[in-house]
Amino acid sequence: MLAIVKSITLHGLEGYIVQVEVDVSNGLPSFEIVGLPDTAVREARDRVRAAIKNSGFDFPNSKITVNLAPADLKKEGPVYDLAIAAGILAATSQVDQTVCSKYAFIGELSLEGSVRPINGVLPLVAEAKKHGIQEVIVPWKNTSEAALVQDVDILGTGSLSQVAAHLQGEEVIYPHRENVEDLLVKGQEKGLDMSDVHGQQAAKRALEVAAAGGHNILMLGSPGSGKTMLAKRLPGILPCLSLTEALEVTKIHSLTGMLSQGKPLVTSRPFRSPHHTISTAGLVGGGRFPRPGEISLAHYGVLFLDELPEFRRDSLEALRQPLEDSQVTISRINASINYPARIMFAGAMNPCPFVRETQPS
Repeated sequence: MLAIVKSITLHGLEGYIVQVEVDVSNGLPSFEIVGLPDTAVREARDRVRAAIKNSGFDFPNSKITVNLAPADLKKEGPVYDLAIAAGILAATSQVDQTVCSKYAFIGELSLEGSVRPINGVLPLVAEAKKHGIQEVIVPWKNTSEAALVQDVDILGTGSLSQVAAHLQGEEVIYPHRENVEDLLVKGQEKGLDMSDVHGQQAAKRALEVAAAGGHNILMLGSPGSGKTMLAKRLPGILPCLSLTEALEVTKIHSLTGMLSQGKPLVTSRPFRSPHHTISTAGLVGGGRFPRPGEISLAHYGVLFLDELPEFRRDSLEALRQPLEDSQVTISRINASINYPARIMFAGAMNPCPFVRETQPS
C-alpha cells in the first residue's frame, strides 16, 4: 500500500516541500530510502524501525521503499524521521492516511519512540507557510520557536505514540501560540553600556558617528588601550531590532543550532568576535553543505575582528564582496547558496608589529 505525507527541507534559508512517499509491498523484507539521502537520512531506517516497535505498533515484515521527492534535491539531517514513521503507519493502515495528508511532519526519532528537537525549525515552518501548509507537527522542545511563525497551527509532540493518537482522534494536540511582539519587548536585555567607559572621548565619538551612519570602523591603539572594551559596547548604542529583523536573525541562529534554551527569539543585536585563527569557511560560511559563517551570524549586528593583521589574507579578502553587497554567496559543486550579511564591521589593531629590541653589543 502507498502513503504520502509531507515534510520540509532547507537549501540555505530557502525551503522546499518534500513528499515522503512510502510503499509497503510483498517481497523479501527490506527497508530502502531513495531520493539523494545523506548518511543521517539513510540511518533513519534503524531509528524508525526501533521507534515504531517500541511505541507499540507493528513494523511490517515486508519490502518498504521510501522516496523523498523531489529526487534531485539533496536531503540531509534527521528532520524526516517523524514523516517516514507516519508514512509507514499510514501505509499499513495503523493511522488514517487522509488525516496524515493535512500535516507537515518535522522531527528526529529516538529508539524508544520519543521525538527529539532539531535545528532550523523556524525557517522550516516559515517555508511551510509560504507553500500553504497550515498545520505542522514539530518536536515539543521546538514548539515555542516554531510558533514565532504566525497563522500556522504548531502542534508540539513528545513521542510517536502521541502523534499516532492525535491522527486517530484518540488524543488531541492543541496548537501552541506565542505573542511575538511581547517576546521581543520582554527579551530585550541591557547589555554592556558605553557609559561604563571613562575617558576615551574621541574613540566614543567615532563609534557614535559610525553607529549613526551604519559605517564600518577600524581602531588603532597600543595593547590595553581599550579597543576591545569599546567594541563590545557598540551594539548597545545601535537601535533595537525590529520584529522583522529579529525573525531574520533568529532563522540564521536556528539553522546553526545556536538558539538559547528557553529563548526562542533573538532580541538583541548580535556581536560576533571570532579568533584570528578562524578559517575562511568559518568566517564567511561554507562546508560540503554550505552553512552560515560568522559574517551571517552577525547579521543586523556587529562583526568584530580583533588583531586584524593576524587574520589570514584570504579570509580578509573574502569579506570584500559580502561587505559591499550585504549578503554572501557560497558556491560549491553541488550548491550555490545566498546568506544575508548586513553587518557593521569593526576592526582593531596595534600601530605596528612587534619589534624585537636590539641587544647592546
